[in-house]
Amino acid sequence: MKKEIKEVKGVSNMIARVLTIAGSAAQGSAGIQADLKTFQERDVYGMAAITAIVANNPVTSQGMFTNSLEAVEAQFYTAVKNVGVDAAKTGMLFTKEIISLVVGLLEENQPRSLVVDPVMIGKMGSQLLKDDAIEEMRERLFPLATVITPNLHEAERILERGPITNKEEMKRAAQSLHRFGSDYVVVKGGALKEEAVDILYDGSEFIEWEQPRINTIHTSGAGCSFSAAITAELAKGASMKEAVSTAKSYVTAAIEHALDFGKGIGSTYHAAYRISQHR
Repeated sequence: MKKEIKEVKGVSNMIARVLTIAGSAAQGSAGIQADLKTFQERDVYGMAAITAIVANNPVTSQGMFTNSLEAVEAQFYTAVKNVGVDAAKTGMLFTKEIISLVVGLLEENQPRSLVVDPVMIGKMGSQLLKDDAIEEMRERLFPLATVITPNLHEAERILERGPITNKEEMKRAAQSLHRFGSDYVVVKGGALKEEAVDILYDGSEFIEWEQPRINTIHTSGAGCSFSAAITAELAKGASMKEAVSTAKSYVTAAIEHALDFGKGIGSTYHAAYRISQHR
């Protein structure tokens, strides 16, 4: 059966292997759930180490549950030792202690590519990174990264500066962020008032991707999916420019065809890019 599938469908036994270290979003739109959906859509083998569970709802009094350090470590080594990891991404890490653990694990088991999405605030306003963890992320995790992917609000908070409101300010922010040690920086400009602009900086040159703003509030999971798509493409051997370009197209389609469940902010639609490509 395996031989038949390989011959007929073109499936390779050497599929790229990708690990996400992030939080679980119970409603399915963001976090681990968005990452794994994206990995499947981009044809890589996805694995997960869950740092925390976000389950905000109107019934229970608690909606945030942090995993133990032992649980995070066990999940990481299960992926690394039992399968292997070509590229990894980090999302919601939440505490200084989890960041410190993840840094140590990545230093000892370095993937070819590491995408750091500095998740800080959820679409519903939840705080997803404790205040005392920001310095740990800046000083210890960013230097390990192939690329970091902050949105405008995250860039402002990391740099402890005022609002970023245009492309020139985005470029200056990218230069400042690059000094923390990553190879590349992508500043996501989805919060700009006019166009949806993302800017890639490699330490010397800028590349811009610009799309008309899509008139929707249903963008939950867009940032997670964008960084996950970059991770998947890097795992398959794409250049950084190619990876970001594909991720931009993937997320734009996901937002354009977003899902509205009639209960606040809806989800990006992870299958939209594939479906649109086959029409």
